[in-house]
Amino acid sequence: MAKEDRGFASMDRSKQRDIASKGGKAAHQKGTAHEWTSEEAREAGRKGGMASHRRKQEQQEQQQQTPEGDPTDGNTPESTIGGTVNPEAMMGTDNLP
Repeated sequence: MAKEDRGFASMDRSKQRDIASKGGKAAHQKGTAHEWTSEEAREAGRKGGMASHRRKQEQQEQQQQTPEGDPTDGNTPESTIGGTVNPEAMMGTDNLP
């Protein structure tokens, strides 16, 4: 049996959901499941929103700092000729000019 053929992650999605659902129901019956208060949920949502906003700002800052023609801008050596984009080398890609 190959390593990738075993374990929870290799199961199909519906089987994973069934097993996870049984675990959640058992935890609730036992009384050990965490139940969110509205205050906890509000705080978690606020933190998630702030993290998302921070990531977007960092991405925008990185895009502004990347000089034109920089290899990180999506243009590969094959797609540039003399610093300009070679459309023929980029055929079939999503980053056409």
